[in-house]
Amino acid sequence: MSDIIRRDPRAEWIARNRLHPLHAAMQPAQHSWMGPNGVIRKNLHGIGFIGPNGIKRIDRSGAQQGGATKRSAAVEVQVPLHQVPAPAFFISVVPDMVGGRLSSHDRDLLGLAHQLAGKDGAVLAVVFGEHKENAFATAGVDRLLLLEGDEFSGYAPEQRVQGLRAVDNQFNPRHWLLPDSRSGGGELGRRFAAALGERPATRVWQVKDQECIGRAGAGLQDLARPVARLILAAAECAEPVSETRHEALPVELSTTVARSLSRIEDLGAVAVDPAAIPMAEAEFIFSGGNGVKDWGLFHRTAEALGATEGASRVAVDDGFMARDRQVGASGTWVTARVYVAVGISGAIQHLQGIGACDKVVAINLDPGCDMIKRADLSVIGESAEILQALIDAVATYRNDAKRDAA
Repeated sequence: MSDIIRRDPRAEWIARNRLHPLHAAMQPAQHSWMGPNGVIRKNLHGIGFIGPNGIKRIDRSGAQQGGATKRSAAVEVQVPLHQVPAPAFFISVVPDMVGGRLSSHDRDLLGLAHQLAGKDGAVLAVVFGEHKENAFATAGVDRLLLLEGDEFSGYAPEQRVQGLRAVDNQFNPRHWLLPDSRSGGGELGRRFAAALGERPATRVWQVKDQECIGRAGAGLQDLARPVARLILAAAECAEPVSETRHEALPVELSTTVARSLSRIEDLGAVAVDPAAIPMAEAEFIFSGGNGVKDWGLFHRTAEALGATEGASRVAVDDGFMARDRQVGASGTWVTARVYVAVGISGAIQHLQGIGACDKVVAINLDPGCDMIKRADLSVIGESAEILQALIDAVATYRNDAKRDAA
């Protein structure tokens, strides 16, 4: 028998043709890829992935059961509980909590805090105001401190600094970690550093060998310095916690936070046109693909929902959407809280681009496509009928709200 490796032209053609029914099956499984900041990301939910604690991920896609639409009934693995009854020190984290929930940036920050805490320390999360998060335990929080009150609501950086100083006096954390973001963490961290008289390490993307490595020179250079007490970390600074559960025990301040004489008047949120929001910053994205046949209806639905429009590469190449609206590895990496994919089959490049989205909703005719497998909520049906039903539901909801207000 010859040892010459024979090519299969038909298989190669199917792998290139994204419209072929067998295209998804011909794509190699991707277990890791490079994120937008140069950090290698791992597919924690991939088939057979084994985490650092030796826990093997199970397949819920149905691929191992011989059917694309068949769902596995396997019981989820219960990850071990990480407990710190008497912590030797604390690592304090102040997440942004955009929308009242932990963002992907916040989870990366908690992963970094977990690394700094080790076995003897505990991660203390400080959260301002009301929240909607119920996954603090799986995100790596050992102690949870809620600073509630009207004085902390809205844009109140001076009052929040007062609260953080009270936390610092009582718990004396070894390190403070805040997200270096435009959602509030970057400004709050710098104000807090000035109040403590600390020199913060900013734009940190890695902590290694007792050194903080941060971006400098317009992001073109790395600056290393000894680990600072106050760290403002960038996204992808560490892998989020996924192999342990934590107690998230509630703690309280022993003293009352003094009210500061605010020199800032919060006039409330300003309405912004969703179309003007950059894709990388959008919280709610309504994205269309090759399955959208009525683009006028698609635009009306996005306007009714108040969502930022996105598109797959096929839709952009066909001229239905502008190039800056393209989502994916070859377009824009997005971190939306909600991502709605209408008529998008789910090419690997597109799935990479939405990997950091919290909730994915898929509207598609094909129940076996990759986007349906990735989605948290799937709607199988004709997109035009579903989009019209969405518009009608939004209109009914708003009319009822106006009637109740009157």
